[in-house]
Amino acid sequence: MERKFTGAGLLAGLIAGIVAFIYARIFIEPQVALAIEYEEERSHAESLITGEHAHGHELFSRSVQENIGAGVGTMVFATAMGAFFAVAFTIVWAYVGRRWPATDPRVVAAVLGAAAFVAVIGVPYFVYPPNPPAVGEEDTIGARSGAYLTLTLVSVVLMIGAAAVAFWLSDRLGGLRAGIVAAIAYLVAVTLVAIPLPEFAEVPGPVMDGERIVGAGFPGQVVADFRIYAVANQVILWTVLTTVFVLLLGVLMRREASSADRRVSTVPA
Repeated sequence: MERKFTGAGLLAGLIAGIVAFIYARIFIEPQVALAIEYEEERSHAESLITGEHAHGHELFSRSVQENIGAGVGTMVFATAMGAFFAVAFTIVWAYVGRRWPATDPRVVAAVLGAAAFVAVIGVPYFVYPPNPPAVGEEDTIGARSGAYLTLTLVSVVLMIGAAAVAFWLSDRLGGLRAGIVAAIAYLVAVTLVAIPLPEFAEVPGPVMDGERIVGAGFPGQVVADFRIYAVANQVILWTVLTTVFVLLLGVLMRREASSADRRVSTVPA
């Protein structure tokens, strides 16, 4: 059954990746194009001041990047998340199914999907919102990436700890109250972790030549739209992944029940 869970996770992730890429291609790519257009205009404005002209050459065209590159990247990421999701579900269900046999595994998968989204995407995106190209200093890429990954890893560990607390308290407080206590504990802990992390406010301002503005600052609306669409894209990805996994679980459960019925019917009276 564990292999079937893994197969279900991989398929769910692949489907989620396809849906997420379609959404990103329609809504996010136009914002990326606006950001790149601004970057080129800013580079031109800066060259007017310095007198230097940079001539960059892209290894891959924008068409290849926004179609093949983004599509493959999104589907690989989603499929990997589907595999991790299946492994996490297998571990959780091995415990829950043994301790509370009457529990519907589809409910466990749905709760796990919500918890995974909060830990992997929700909290890190809230603290460090995604930015379009041209936003962010090259010198701080390492620091920004390190802070984001640190927060993500700690968030996942704290979510695992919160789940352990919920299981431990469930017999004493009941499932709902135990879940609420664990959720509050998680939010408090992850907030304490996020507070000392560095802040990065690097939206480019206007290009100045002395006191004269020769280039506009980065459009705030593009930043806002990009962040909204990026978060929505992850919501769609995780919702589709979890929903498809739950549906596939239903199929596996029916097949397992059918196989059990056939085994019972073949036992001689």
